[in-house]
Amino acid sequence: MRAKTPQETETQSRKLVMPDCINSGGSLFGGMMMAWIDKLAAMTAQRHSNSNVVTASIDRLVFLAPVLLGDHVVLKGRVVYVGKTSMEVRVDVWKENPIKGERMKCTQAYLTFVALDANAKPHAVPPLDLSSEEDRLDFEEAKERITLLKQLAIKQRKDA
Repeated sequence: MRAKTPQETETQSRKLVMPDCINSGGSLFGGMMMAWIDKLAAMTAQRHSNSNVVTASIDRLVFLAPVLLGDHVVLKGRVVYVGKTSMEVRVDVWKENPIKGERMKCTQAYLTFVALDANAKPHAVPPLDLSSEEDRLDFEEAKERITLLKQLAIKQRKDA
């Protein structure tokens, strides 16, 4: 299986915030943003694994700034970590005011996907080619995050 760089499987999308996307506070529904992020991240994981994928977890989703009616939303996904059958995808999101030409990062999320074979069973994914320093740093940060999340899951099972 040939290793792939994060750049090879990057995905991007652009959305226009319309009235049906707005909550009663006048900004984009958080759930709408989550759906856009999940879809883009799934496409990123599919490009890396060349297979169907399933969302295993949304490990981190941070809303940094409100997104308003008429804003453009720019999403960019990239695989930052791979295990045997799983991939962690980071999605960075910016809001753009098309009138003023202003752009601001508004959201960042980390999602984990599992690659599935034709029988819907997990299967191995290609390794990640970490040729750049940025890629290596992203990978190391993801390893730390995954270790912490596993420790938290163990603690939560004991407390249940």
